[in-house]
Amino acid sequence: MWERGCFQYLGNVVPARRFNYIPAMKIIDMRSDTVTRPSEEMRRVMATAEVGDDVLGDDPTVIELEKYVAGLFEREAALYVPSGTMGNQICLKVQSEPGWELLCDRQCHVVNYEVAGPVVHSGLLVNLITTERGMVTAEMVRESIRPLNLHCPLTKMVALENSHNHHGGTILPQDEIIKVREVCNEFGLVFHLDGARIWNAHVATGLSLPELTRPFDSVSVCLSKGLGAPIGSVVLGTREFIEKCRRERKLFGGGMRQVGIIAAAGLYAVRNNIERLAEDHANARFMAEGLNELDLFNVDMSRVETNIVIVDVTGDNSPADVCSKMEETGVRALPFGPKQIRFVLHLDVSRSDCEEALKRIGEM
Repeated sequence: MWERGCFQYLGNVVPARRFNYIPAMKIIDMRSDTVTRPSEEMRRVMATAEVGDDVLGDDPTVIELEKYVAGLFEREAALYVPSGTMGNQICLKVQSEPGWELLCDRQCHVVNYEVAGPVVHSGLLVNLITTERGMVTAEMVRESIRPLNLHCPLTKMVALENSHNHHGGTILPQDEIIKVREVCNEFGLVFHLDGARIWNAHVATGLSLPELTRPFDSVSVCLSKGLGAPIGSVVLGTREFIEKCRRERKLFGGGMRQVGIIAAAGLYAVRNNIERLAEDHANARFMAEGLNELDLFNVDMSRVETNIVIVDVTGDNSPADVCSKMEETGVRALPFGPKQIRFVLHLDVSRSDCEEALKRIGEM
């Protein structure tokens, strides 16, 4: 506690008053796994990264990142892009023609959280299919394929998301993905994966990254979510496909110059932060169980498979109001529908943070 006769603020003399020092409350941010901050070691490798001009193809750190990630997935080539949205939209555009029909889950990211990109960028007709836990099944695909005649659009593409954000981080069944691949082969459909959180599916299932993604013609994976890089995604495919994507990246405004500074963060992330995702999964289950014990929330525990927890808000409480009240206690989450809130666990939220968050919410 301190006291002075007066102090000056913007030229005005303010009368003396007493202040009690209150330590800053730690903010526990579970709005998304995109809010992670680079670690000190990640910042160090960024600061010392060797760089060049990536548009001219001579940034050595970008080249190393692309080769390393391509190797992880056993793909011929890879392309570093600024965002997962750009990655997905480039993949769809390169492999399509305007007027084709794209089949995807009603809650998929490539439409709902990418500003209807398939329509705007590629002129695709989007068929949003209501699914269970995000899986557009082989039977759904077969039933949705339009007959080949003069009057109908051509059903030519299928996109899946694994793990699935809006369904609560659920993991798509690999055996069903393989069946969808078989239908795509039968009817000549392009098969794309939004694999922004494929790392989580890999750690949770024990299936290798190549095994999880082999059925797909194209894949986009994110470095700036659970892996903790500040920016960037990677597109994967054949060399011919990636060269076409490189041209589209330029058209989309995604050509970058001395980008090795941030590519270094992505390289550090994939080399060091994949297996630790298991901690986020364990913390998500811990949070889900704790939230389920509060009268305010109801959690479907069967959907807590990775690092995302979606809770139903009980009674007449609105998600926006509940999130506002939690914000006052230093706990951040996102309204996620008319009656739902999303909590996402990541490397900047520890088990002790989860315990503290549950305590604050319980006392709210």
